[in-house]
Amino acid sequence: MDLELRKSLPQERRARQAALIELVGKLGREKFAPRAEKYDREASFPFENYDDLRDHGLLGLCVPEKFGGLGADFETYCLVSAEMGRWCGATALTFNMHASSALWTGPLADDLPMSDAERAELEGRRVLHFRRMIEGGAIYAQPFSEGSAAAAGKAPFGTLAAKVEGGWLINGKKIFASLSGAADYYGVLCTEDKPERSMRDTLYIAVPAKAQGLTITGDWDPLGMRGTVSRTLVMKDVFVPDEAQLMPRGLYFKAAMSWPHMFLTLAPTYMGIARAAYDFTVQYLRGEVEGQPPVKRRMYPTKQIAVAEMYIKLQQTRALFERTIAEAKVNPSKEERLRCYAAQYTIMENANEISRLAIRTCGGQSMLKSLPLERLYRDSRCGALMLPWTAELCLDRLGRETLYEADETDD
Repeated sequence: MDLELRKSLPQERRARQAALIELVGKLGREKFAPRAEKYDREASFPFENYDDLRDHGLLGLCVPEKFGGLGADFETYCLVSAEMGRWCGATALTFNMHASSALWTGPLADDLPMSDAERAELEGRRVLHFRRMIEGGAIYAQPFSEGSAAAAGKAPFGTLAAKVEGGWLINGKKIFASLSGAADYYGVLCTEDKPERSMRDTLYIAVPAKAQGLTITGDWDPLGMRGTVSRTLVMKDVFVPDEAQLMPRGLYFKAAMSWPHMFLTLAPTYMGIARAAYDFTVQYLRGEVEGQPPVKRRMYPTKQIAVAEMYIKLQQTRALFERTIAEAKVNPSKEERLRCYAAQYTIMENANEISRLAIRTCGGQSMLKSLPLERLYRDSRCGALMLPWTAELCLDRLGRETLYEADETDD
């Protein structure tokens, strides 16, 4: 974050951000990074990392303080997540699903217009779900994708929730469901089952992992982000009580329309990966990689130029990232919304480009799985594919919204 913006932040908030980043950095260096190769090789979930997060109170990172959490706001979450991504991309990406469950229903929801009855309902929901996170150490997932236009915000979700006495009956399927088999609750986005359905009818409901009728299917052997274990969730007549709702009816739609930065929370992981690729390259060329011969390669002009290019690209990406997360808010201006799309696209593409340059610069050794670069490259390539804002969708929105005002047509 630039110096002037930092100066404008209250001193206590800056200190808390720094302390959280330092804590996650210590866990990352000492715990997460040494385990990352194993999770990637086995395509297994980082349970040990989550034990560390739980032990240090970080499962409550975005839970408001009045509910016993650490009270991190959107910007603080993004900075902490980026630090986590430096050490283990799969841990950071899955942690995003858990933290966003608290972020969306906590500080982001507080910014939305609601009736007194809706606020009272939301407060009751938060007492239940935040207690599970803080007192029970529960992990919440956030399955989104269905293989349709719904996750891109183009159609209602195909997973349906029918109102029944005392709760809801859910039927549907979620693909690429990160934390499958690891989460205690799945925050399922679904559509209220009624004759005429629209995106306004989206419900956000926490389905217990042990709910009858919930099954996990399919294999998980992807290119990258293998430790996310994102298999398929199938729900057949899954009953959940009314209190399982994470938000009152209609509130998710308001959030999606008014708080677009809520969909940027995947990006910090990839900002961290970009930093990791650069850091490794510098250490490698200086002969400072642990376990490797202390051979220096920094004296070659081609290596120096490559690192200079990586540094410039990293700083460009980081500057856009930090400006974007600092200005995130409800009902952003058109310019702020467009910058959000641009930041998502830039981070996802440049993380992979920096990783590519790192591999080329470090040479043949970087192909070995004993070093992290080939994993960073594979993990970083996956970011541009992730809904709701894939790289293609970001370009589509940017192109359309820069040339057209809201509701403007060529007729």
